[in-house]
Amino acid sequence: MDTSVHTLSQLFAQLGLPDDAESIERFIAEHAPLPGDVILPHAPFWTEAQAAFLHSAWKSDDDWVPFVDTLDVMLRQSRRPA
Repeated sequence: MDTSVHTLSQLFAQLGLPDDAESIERFIAEHAPLPGDVILPHAPFWTEAQAAFLHSAWKSDDDWVPFVDTLDVMLRQSRRPA
């Protein structure tokens, strides 16, 4: 059993995305706000593999869930213009 503690950065790496803070912020800025009626794994910007991973994490209630939930919240927040 994997007992490692994950981070949001590690979630981005797991999804095959750049995982530094600036890249994460840019990803959120580019894709937020996610409409309330779109379930996170069904968002149009995921690849099939990314969507499957997110769905599996939620379905199995594994240790990625807190970070998937955090990503979901971040993507649902409105972004204010700079």
